[in-house]
Amino acid sequence: MRYVSTRGQAPDLSFEEAMLTGLARDGGLYVPAELPVMAQGDIAALAGLSYEEVAFRVMRPFIGDTFTDAEFHDIIVRAYAGFGHAARAPLKQLQPNHFLLELFHGPTLAFKDFAMQLIGQMFEAALKRRGDRVTIVGATSGDTGSAAMEAFRGLDAVDVFIMYPHGRVSDVQRRQMTTVAEANAHALAVTGDFDDCQARLKDMFNHFEFRDGVRLAGVNSINFARVLAQIVYYFTAAVSLGAPHRAISFCVPTGNFGDIFAGYLAKRMGLPIEKLVIATNQNDILHRAMSSGDYVTDGVTPSISPSMDIQVSSNFERALFDAYGRDGGAVAQLMDELKQGGGFHISQGALERLRDDFASGRASEAETSAMIARALPEMGELLCPHSAIGVHVAQDHLGPTPMVTLATAHPAKFPDAVEAATGIRPALPARMADLFDRPERVTRVDNDLAAIEALITGEVFA
Repeated sequence: MRYVSTRGQAPDLSFEEAMLTGLARDGGLYVPAELPVMAQGDIAALAGLSYEEVAFRVMRPFIGDTFTDAEFHDIIVRAYAGFGHAARAPLKQLQPNHFLLELFHGPTLAFKDFAMQLIGQMFEAALKRRGDRVTIVGATSGDTGSAAMEAFRGLDAVDVFIMYPHGRVSDVQRRQMTTVAEANAHALAVTGDFDDCQARLKDMFNHFEFRDGVRLAGVNSINFARVLAQIVYYFTAAVSLGAPHRAISFCVPTGNFGDIFAGYLAKRMGLPIEKLVIATNQNDILHRAMSSGDYVTDGVTPSISPSMDIQVSSNFERALFDAYGRDGGAVAQLMDELKQGGGFHISQGALERLRDDFASGRASEAETSAMIARALPEMGELLCPHSAIGVHVAQDHLGPTPMVTLATAHPAKFPDAVEAATGIRPALPARMADLFDRPERVTRVDNDLAAIEALITGEVFA
């Protein structure tokens, strides 16, 4: 299995190389050169298996010879051992033909744990074998950062630095990053919004002297291994509801597009997915792009669903790569237009191909709060704001095909928004009950590439 860049100018890599590299040297994102397809009988055979066994069967074709079968089995088992539900990603029925996929039973109560816990184990195994050490730098709108720090803290071969927008994450999200005690984990509060953090991260990857000097690696969803891990729960959910013998639809609250792109890959692998519905908050660039063909940034407005407060959705580039017939030059031109002018227009042919696979919708702040308030008495579920956006948008796409909405975070990660809507303040699980008593350790830094690089370099070589 080889991996190619969405911009067509970087060398092809193996899975291990792509995982440890993150962003391609031409600024593109790695994707498989060819996608493995599962036979209908093999998909049907997933019924009744453990989450770990499904994960092995779905992901194994992507990793090549990076790990032996025994090594990969052990990595998967260790990755999900700390989850708080035996099913890992359980389904709950909300209403007729509408189901919720609970993805918040991991160590940091968000869907990012499914990928990050796996990546942590894969990085550790690969780096030990190679005798290497890397510096992981990530940007987060809230959940990726805490999941990354939980996965990599205390590892000998890794220093991890997570940039988050100062004042724009929930108190729980912030403390999950700033209370990590291990010396190899660093929380950086950056002046600005998530898009600023993400832009500085890409700048670091494109600054090759710095990148090579600190042996930079990435665990944002620019890293294909992140997307790969997320494919698995589409299979477990769909098979539980009758796939491959009947089609399933999914509604995904998303800002950076990685989670729903994993669903698109599952469909390309042979899973019978009828609809993939993009659900956005008021920062609705993805919904606007799908509606008009114009992908134009217009600033981030802070919301009660901060993990979706994004205007530059990195993984959308991967979808565009396929929509443009895997023309790396065309994608590079679009990304240059985005960087230089704040937007681009999707060609009619590419837009039609995107619409073949994706639908979209948005939820306002008022609609999000109203759904949180309604869901508990009507559906028996206390929703976080992001999950509420998914449920709200899904309502417009219900039909004879079962709809699965992804619940991306535990409501206790956003207690203020949930309490304002319901009068109920969701409690953290017992293992996190002392989160607000733990000492915080954080470094404030300006939105300045040189300042951030100097800080990281100083810590790595201290």
